[in-house]
Amino acid sequence: MKEKLQAFFKSFGLPRLIIAGFLLLLLILAPFVGADLPTQISNIINRFSWNGILVLAMVPMVHSGCGLNFGLPLGIISGLLGATLSIELGFTGRLSFFAAILIATPFALILGAGYGFLLNKIKGGEMMIATYVGFSSVSFMCMMWLLLPYHSPNMVWGYAGKGLRTTISLEGYYNQALAGILPIKIGNILIPTGTLLFFALLAFGIWAFLHTKTGTAMTAVGSNPAFARAAGINVDGIRLLSVVMSTWLAAVGILVYEQGFGFIQLYMAPFYMALPAVSAILIGGASVNKASIVNVIVGTILFQGIVTMTPTVMNNAIHMDMSEIIRIIASMGMILFALTRKTEATR
Repeated sequence: MKEKLQAFFKSFGLPRLIIAGFLLLLLILAPFVGADLPTQISNIINRFSWNGILVLAMVPMVHSGCGLNFGLPLGIISGLLGATLSIELGFTGRLSFFAAILIATPFALILGAGYGFLLNKIKGGEMMIATYVGFSSVSFMCMMWLLLPYHSPNMVWGYAGKGLRTTISLEGYYNQALAGILPIKIGNILIPTGTLLFFALLAFGIWAFLHTKTGTAMTAVGSNPAFARAAGINVDGIRLLSVVMSTWLAAVGILVYEQGFGFIQLYMAPFYMALPAVSAILIGGASVNKASIVNVIVGTILFQGIVTMTPTVMNNAIHMDMSEIIRIIASMGMILFALTRKTEATR
């Protein structure tokens, strides 16, 4: 038994044990400082369901050796285009969510293909170039959100009649489109069953793909590109496929995030969204060339749990409203910690 526990602790990793222990401590302290524990557990589950697919988007690129996808904003922009166009075209209710996915898909395929082509040209410096691609694409879209010919009164600035608002409400559109499907309430804990099932479906799809012939080739390219090339695998083609998959998952991920959050946020909102996703998968035990679905689940729960619980417990303990400051300190600290662990990996 002792040997099994030691093996588990070793495989789980000391950093994850420390973070999990800190999260457990915060959950224990919550009732003593006046925080409503069931509400906080619900918040952690909700934030996991919102962010899980954005973290999942890291997996294909990590497996192909393209590194961590700091260019995630490209996929997010594709999702935002799908979201705004679905509203512009008059889709309402739950249908607007699936319409947004369909509309976002061609944008994700085109942008992902261009992004993948660029990464194939600068092998070895993918993560640095990806950061610039992500940041520059967000800045470019800040201009386009003002210039694109949208006319829906629910989205454009009322006084100007053109240009999209910074925040667009999804009330009447796909607000809670997934979370509203078969929700489960256990006491005061609300579980968004539909969103979790949607994440599970995509996670299973990625897991199944990685066990196909193409998925095995993708893993081989990431592990040893020279061997993969000698085995007759089209290395550039596989890398391109992984980038397109990652971009599409990011597009779907932001739509899932929005349906839970209740708003579309444009302009500079996607600017730093890659960092929490990268940090979550690293905290979950992934490295720059190895990642699994377990890493996604564990990392997202730990990251979102700490970001959710730390400001709540601290605010109640010191009786001051410093939630945003504490949240920034906690999230940035977690990101910094994760990036120092980027070469470690656990299964």
